[in-house]
Amino acid sequence: MIIPENLEVLAEYVKKGRNVFFFTADWCGDCSFIKPSMPEIEAAHPEYTFIEVDRDAYLDVAIEWGIMGIPSFVVIEDGKETGRLVNKLRKTKVEIDAFLTGVKTK
Repeated sequence: MIIPENLEVLAEYVKKGRNVFFFTADWCGDCSFIKPSMPEIEAAHPEYTFIEVDRDAYLDVAIEWGIMGIPSFVVIEDGKETGRLVNKLRKTKVEIDAFLTGVKTK
């Protein structure tokens, strides 16, 4: 999982590649619940690069992207959003795997 060091680095991942943006925060219990499963989720979906986005550090991005609840996942391929799993509910490994499998590529 890549953790961008600043907004410019984050923006580069938005522009290029097949990326999953995982919005999270240290204080989020549901994020802590799914985090241990993220390495397995990443391994099951090698077609994607996973970027962890601290919702609090990138609050303007979260607002612009409509991230109202976390954990949330947004898939962007070469600058175009191709899928989102954004809500305030706890997400399971099975649910995230199914979401990522169902995302259409461009």
